[in-house]
Amino acid sequence: MVKITENIRAEVTGIIYNFFADECEVDLPTINDNTNIIKDLDGDSLMFLELIEIFKKKYNLDIELKTIGKYAVKHPVQTIGELIEMQMRIIEFENKLLETDK
Repeated sequence: MVKITENIRAEVTGIIYNFFADECEVDLPTINDNTNIIKDLDGDSLMFLELIEIFKKKYNLDIELKTIGKYAVKHPVQTIGELIEMQMRIIEFENKLLETDK
């Protein structure tokens, strides 16, 4: 587990914003926390999986995709801001993510 700092939050936010700007071929300044991933960017679930792999490698995370999937069913993500918050929780809690709902 990683302790979330402002630097980590800023780094994750930057990675997510840049990822969607590149993948969806939109200008970075048009993306903000309220941007809807599907409606505004034509994003898809495969992009989410790509981001998970990026962060798993970057932060050496020990988390299974099925754990993230179970969490995502209860906490669906539609906006960039929601995705950032979910990613913060994944980084912080890893495989204990589901325990945070109790």
